[in-house]
Amino acid sequence: MRAIAAIFRADFNQHIQYRASALAGLTTQFFWGFMYILLYMAFLRSNPSAFPMTQRELMSYVWLNQGLLIMVVIWFVDLRILDDIVKGNVAYELCRPMDLYHYWFIKSVSRRLARAWLRMVPLFAVAALLPQPYRLMPPYSLLHGLAFLVSMLLGFFILNALTMFLYAGTFYTLNPTGIRTLMAAFMDLLSGSLIPLPFFPDAIRRLLELLPFGSVQNAPFLIYSGHIPTERILPTILLQLFWCLVLYAWGRLLFARMIRRVSFQGG
Repeated sequence: MRAIAAIFRADFNQHIQYRASALAGLTTQFFWGFMYILLYMAFLRSNPSAFPMTQRELMSYVWLNQGLLIMVVIWFVDLRILDDIVKGNVAYELCRPMDLYHYWFIKSVSRRLARAWLRMVPLFAVAALLPQPYRLMPPYSLLHGLAFLVSMLLGFFILNALTMFLYAGTFYTLNPTGIRTLMAAFMDLLSGSLIPLPFFPDAIRRLLELLPFGSVQNAPFLIYSGHIPTERILPTILLQLFWCLVLYAWGRLLFARMIRRVSFQGG
């Protein structure tokens, strides 16, 4: 645990220094946030009865998505890890007295948290001061706010577990472009990043909510806004916990099998 804490601290401190990059990303996310809001508000005003979310729920979803973007999208990966796999430099990582899965997992967590922290604090502060109806409102209730924190933590774990599958797939393809593009496209669509899951037809929505992708951002964001009622909070969190355990165990098994078969320069 001391080694993991040291790696997390060192990596976090390294990535939190990129303030200029965070400022540029913050500006972009404000632009995309307003673009999504204006688009959905047009749909809401054209046919309010057919809109699956309230105005409050929509604002919460959009601003949470933008503020926590780095913590809910899979395309934000560590390019150095992918480069090490392709070039064979991962051999040095295998010499470390530490499990490779845990080492890369904690690096993914620290990198995402550092970048997200630089963006979400100013974005949420400004979004909370915007005039109605564009303002980010507080959680629906105290219970929903606490449940959101738990759900967001579990969703973040699931995202990093899915990221480990991307790294593992690169060992077999030796070219991360294809698998990264494919996983990003599926993740953006099936997790609710492009279109919130309540906008899907009911049968498809229920299926997507059962998959691990829907547990990354759809579940915590809808809990925050109150779209998920109190009686459904516990089942939603338990489903997230289930996927955390399954993806972690599956990822560890895949990494163990992969490391036994890996070879360098034919050795």
